[in-house]
Amino acid sequence: MKALVKHPDTVGLALEDVPVPEPGPDEVLIRVLTTGICGTDLHIYEWDEWARTTIPAPMTVGHEFSGTIESLGSNVSGFFVGEMVSAEGHVVCGQCRNCLAGRRHLCKQPKGLGVNIPGAFADYVVVPKTNVWRHVEGIDPEVAALFDPFGNAVHTALSFPVLGEDVLITGAGPIGLMAAAVVDHAGARNTVITDVNTFRLGLAAEMGRSRPVNVLDESLEVVQKELGIVEGFDVALEMSGAPSALADILANTIHGANVALLGLPSEPYSIDWSTVIFNMLNIKGIYGRQMYDTWYKMNVLIQSGLDISPVITHRFEAEEFDAAFAAIKSQESGKVLLSWN
Repeated sequence: MKALVKHPDTVGLALEDVPVPEPGPDEVLIRVLTTGICGTDLHIYEWDEWARTTIPAPMTVGHEFSGTIESLGSNVSGFFVGEMVSAEGHVVCGQCRNCLAGRRHLCKQPKGLGVNIPGAFADYVVVPKTNVWRHVEGIDPEVAALFDPFGNAVHTALSFPVLGEDVLITGAGPIGLMAAAVVDHAGARNTVITDVNTFRLGLAAEMGRSRPVNVLDESLEVVQKELGIVEGFDVALEMSGAPSALADILANTIHGANVALLGLPSEPYSIDWSTVIFNMLNIKGIYGRQMYDTWYKMNVLIQSGLDISPVITHRFEAEEFDAAFAAIKSQESGKVLLSWN
């Protein structure tokens, strides 16, 4: 089969012929249709310090995908050949305190598909049966391939009640854009999304009724007055990892505001803890998706009419992977997909 393989000590990936993996007794073999490229994949492609110390190269990479079940391990039941599926990308240990308590998303030592174990940038991928997610009938394979990052957006956006609330989202990357669509769909009164990337702020208008704000040109204080927000935002979702974004959140939220942090900073930074304490802010860190509550919520959102497809801006064949990564690095893209048909 074709697969995108990361080799050690070299930038980029290699499209190679590798053996089709054999599913074990508790595993499922999936024929891949569509894959999405995310920031993690870009780190691996560029072979930065994190990637060099994390990826057991050589290895097939990639974790965002949709496909159809090709075959089942001998112990697998409840799934059928030909079903449209994706997979939760975190393979949990099943033995730590949180796993044993049913809180699998809080596993102490999860293994990442395409990060620690062979991934989905290939014609076929093998995943444990406990990680397979069956999609609703008729779902677009491209939308199905987004359920991993869509799950990050849903987990973050619905960590706190947003119905009737004024919501600030800092960071208009693909996950921030999908989060904006989710909170709009969930009944937020106002949704404001900030960034410095004009291309991605332009996508915000297609993802719902969000008010895009380029913080280089506009003041959040002025935007609040424009929207009739008197005391500040009730909920804030930090999706960028930029220190200035969290500073904007602290300066523009009400006392007792709920703040969810998904964006990963490139290095540690200080924050104004006096504001956090005196304003009695509730801050929650978000990583991945809740297994599998978030997945059920994603299904319901799609079935109830939420359209996340405008976040897809580029489509390439698998053989065009270098062009696909170039599109991401250009900063003028949303989600970039590879087809494995």
